[in-house]
Amino acid sequence: MNGKQDQDYVIGIDFGSDSVRALVVDAANGGQRGAAVSAYRRWAKGDYCDPQANRFRQHPLDYIESLEDCVVAALSQAGGEVARRVRGITVDTTGSTPCLADESGSPLSLKPEFSDDPDAMFMLWKDHTAVAQAERINALARGWGGVDYTMYEGGIYSSEWFWAKALRLAENRSAPMKAAVTIIEHCDWMPALLSGVTRATSIRRSRCAMGHKAMWHASWGGYPSAAFLDLLDPRLTELAASLGTETYTAEEAVGRLCPEWAGRLGLSTDVVVGAGAFDCHIGSVGGDIEPGTLVKIMGTSTCDIMIGPKPAAGRPEKLVAGICGQVDGSVVRGMIGYEAGQSAFGDCFAWFRRILAWPARAGLLGAEVDAAAFEDRILPALEAEAAKISPTLSGVVALDWLNGRRTPDADQALTGAIAGLSLGVDAPSLYRALIEAAAFGSRAIVERLRAEGLPVERVVALGGVARKSPLVMQITADILGMDIAVSSSDQSCALGGAMFAASVAGLYPSALDAQKAMRAPIERRYSPDRGRHAAYDAIYVKYKALGAFAEKEMHR
Repeated sequence: MNGKQDQDYVIGIDFGSDSVRALVVDAANGGQRGAAVSAYRRWAKGDYCDPQANRFRQHPLDYIESLEDCVVAALSQAGGEVARRVRGITVDTTGSTPCLADESGSPLSLKPEFSDDPDAMFMLWKDHTAVAQAERINALARGWGGVDYTMYEGGIYSSEWFWAKALRLAENRSAPMKAAVTIIEHCDWMPALLSGVTRATSIRRSRCAMGHKAMWHASWGGYPSAAFLDLLDPRLTELAASLGTETYTAEEAVGRLCPEWAGRLGLSTDVVVGAGAFDCHIGSVGGDIEPGTLVKIMGTSTCDIMIGPKPAAGRPEKLVAGICGQVDGSVVRGMIGYEAGQSAFGDCFAWFRRILAWPARAGLLGAEVDAAAFEDRILPALEAEAAKISPTLSGVVALDWLNGRRTPDADQALTGAIAGLSLGVDAPSLYRALIEAAAFGSRAIVERLRAEGLPVERVVALGGVARKSPLVMQITADILGMDIAVSSSDQSCALGGAMFAASVAGLYPSALDAQKAMRAPIERRYSPDRGRHAAYDAIYVKYKALGAFAEKEMHR
């Protein structure tokens, strides 16, 4: 680090599913100086979404307003002279979360004529309206006679990803698609906005986003060929042409803070803006990733990240089947990043809480009952009771596919299931079965990674579930049969962003060098109980059998 290490600060900005978080960090040691969270106002009201149709759209104004709110608040909390000493900013977002845009790269929903059109908004990662389109992409990739463009995407393309969503929009033939000049990932738009990019062709596209979700690969010179995309829809070929052929790692800068945003945030135009990436990849660096370590970001869904060395010169890259892709530089420069995960994790528990809270939400418990407060008390009470239940007592087995399956082997048309019910099963028993299902899903991922040759030697857990639910973490450790370390940071993705910001600002040679100086300590370790692990081995056989039945008989 440079000689002014006691005077340098960086900002990590983490756009989640419901809100954005800003973290102002001392670049010398990772110490937190200011932090703030701002919820998306329109999203909180359910605007532009239709859960029954699996449609989840977000308005770019939510991102803009919340970004300004939380950064200004975090800097205010940091106080003093911190703002003038900020050297870099890095943004991470959920993904794949693309949006149709105009020739300047601006989302179409910022135009008056498209301000209320869901097709002109960002399609959140969990928008599953493109299941049929993903199936078409997979069928074509395997049967068209050319390159299988899913080969670095785990061999299966998901409805959660870039081209499936673009194809859905193209087939809608709506006004936004006709007007669009390009399509942009959320993690690419935010750095472009902050740095004042005004031409779509000048936007630096994320290696992380494009490699994992848009079938970009250096070996075929960028994105899938026009011959391939034309067979899906010629409109995709036009959009692909707007993307260029280069991608950028999060250790590269896109520019400096433009005058408008410097003024809005109270920062200098000397602040370096880093290329964007997805939250889980950025967060894995905040969570102490290294080769052999599986970092699990555990929230509404999970994202599981590993890194490993590239093959020696002249040797082919080992393709890992059924994951969310493997991309050179998607996490850190010079290493292959591997992504897996579950489409629902905390969402499984939130779903059960909503069911139990229905009488309060419907007003059946009387006006004196605060429905929100009632709902907030449900999961802690369930956790206390579920902790008393032996793994073998209830006989209930559940599947965690309530939002489809991300990995192993993506299939968003799969559904959850619960088996082994009797009149003796109560709410705590069902809740524990849902926890076990989520942990069995984690075990299936670990087994696939190991079967494909990736050494999972250590597990680090990040995120809200990891820090708030000892029962979930203990059951997961018992089912994996592995120790799980939990990071003390409650903002690991934003902290990872700060590490990348320190790297792009030139304060450290690389993000991993920044990690060594700025890492958060381990807060807690969960060790497996060998007796419970043996019991769960038997239940896991039932979980897999229930999964096989659901795949065959309950496929949407």
